[in-house]
Amino acid sequence: MWYILQRIFQLIAVLIVSSFIVFGGLYLAPGNPESFLVQGRSVTPDVLASIREQFGLDKPFLARYWDWIVGILQGDFGRSLTNRQDVGEMLASRLETSIWLVLYAAALIVLIGVGLGMLAGRFGGKLDALILWLTSFGVAVPTFFAALILMLLLSVGAGWFPVFGSGSGGSALDRLHHLTLPAIALALPAAATVARVTRTSILAEKHSEHALFAISRGIDSNIVYGRHVVRNALLPVITVVGTNLAGLIAGAFVVEYAFSLDGLGSLLIEGVQRKDFAIVQAVSLILVAVFGVVNLIVDLSYSIIDPRVRLKGAN
Repeated sequence: MWYILQRIFQLIAVLIVSSFIVFGGLYLAPGNPESFLVQGRSVTPDVLASIREQFGLDKPFLARYWDWIVGILQGDFGRSLTNRQDVGEMLASRLETSIWLVLYAAALIVLIGVGLGMLAGRFGGKLDALILWLTSFGVAVPTFFAALILMLLLSVGAGWFPVFGSGSGGSALDRLHHLTLPAIALALPAAATVARVTRTSILAEKHSEHALFAISRGIDSNIVYGRHVVRNALLPVITVVGTNLAGLIAGAFVVEYAFSLDGLGSLLIEGVQRKDFAIVQAVSLILVAVFGVVNLIVDLSYSIIDPRVRLKGAN
């Protein structure tokens, strides 16, 4: 229990520090919200002061930060400087698409990456060589380039999948159909990395002393593979899977922009282009929180698979 509480306290500390950096970083960037709000028009000092008061820009930096944090804890992310809409409502309308895309890509990473890695490590030979070649190609292809190739071949060429849109107006199957190519483009580099790490980990455990000793005692090789090799090989695999799953949120921005998806990524890009502080701060904080939660889940998974990790954390 102390191990879990320790990790939760660390996550809270990271979120607090990150929130301060996210909030303060935008104010250090060139330009300011006032210049955007007046749109280059000449305004009197009284009008400018009224604008600053309306958006809380007349308060000291720490006071603005405190108001922002308190608002977020109450579910208030502020109002967009661009269209005066509630940022929370804007996030809610975009969140569903990003969740579908990330979960779809995560499933592909686990199924394809871990599956291919286990096959390569288990059987070797020509299958191992083929998987190594495929994963080398997957690692080398950037996400944006994979998106372009998939659109060219499977959308424009074959006509099997839509070129853009998330299919939000249809059924779950329609949404999955629209998000298949974006999910593949997003998952491809990570799945290839996971497959190679899984293969290496499986091979190392297959030739470990305890596995060879178990086989020498006459234990069936399938039992040794399932109970000893796979279980001990999971720790490095979980690490790389967790890291890549957390990175999907950031990678999704490129894919959402390429496929014109109405997700958080496209919202963040719009916010950056328009210097809409409230949107950029809210989405950035969500990214940090998701990354921290995924890493927390990975840490807790270690303690389940290998209790020695939990004992080390308690010392």
